[in-house]
Amino acid sequence: MEVKVRIDGVDHKAQAQVLQGTLWVHANGRTFTIDAGSGRKSRKKAGAGGSSDTVMAPMPGKVTKILVQPGTEVKAGQAVLVMEAMKMEYTLKSDITGTIDSISCAVGEQVALGKALVKINPAAE
Repeated sequence: MEVKVRIDGVDHKAQAQVLQGTLWVHANGRTFTIDAGSGRKSRKKAGAGGSSDTVMAPMPGKVTKILVQPGTEVKAGQAVLVMEAMKMEYTLKSDITGTIDSISCAVGEQVALGKALVKINPAAE
């Protein structure tokens, strides 16, 4: 379902779904979860808003598009991969500026939560 969420004081449209007692919300390349039992919230990085050199699957799903190739230069926040999960499409973004080192998935592949999908070599500062 589409919802409106406030992140850092700014309203965004997002996709949300409850799956096995966890509310998953995906907005602007980030995935957030809230445990329905405890109400505890966390942020599972999906490619934006951090400094990781690895783009990881924010939830189990299917890779539908790979937008970069090894050797491609990317900027922080640039889309690198699209996946489908819970009948929603998620665009995963790079956390850092750098060069794509490797891609550990293929279009059509089902991937597990937390699987490393794209490795990025950081740009020299």
